[in-house]
Amino acid sequence: MITVTPTAAQQIRAAAIASDAEGLALRIAARRDADGSLHYAMGFDEVRGQDLRVASEGIDLVVATGERDLLTGMTLDYVEYEAGDFRFIFINPNDAPAPPPAGCGTGTGGCGCAGG
Repeated sequence: MITVTPTAAQQIRAAAIASDAEGLALRIAARRDADGSLHYAMGFDEVRGQDLRVASEGIDLVVATGERDLLTGMTLDYVEYEAGDFRFIFINPNDAPAPPPAGCGTGTGGCGCAGG
């Protein structure tokens, strides 16, 4: 369901130790905005009633049942964008692409074209 890369797993374990959260699972949450894009949250938590529990790279993950479809097939990675800028990233095939920008001929304006 969710894949954790080895690099992300290493960082999650380090974060669990630093925040005294060893023994807790990593909860991954997602919500879809009106524009179709997905937004994510994560944090250490205990398993609740109907949670789905998944293990990947030795990391216990929990997902609320209602968010399962949004997260199926997702990969959690940890990457360096530029020197000193490290982040977790969510690679998800369920994430809708951003809408194209507005411009001439789209009916939404935005290019300063004069109608006439």
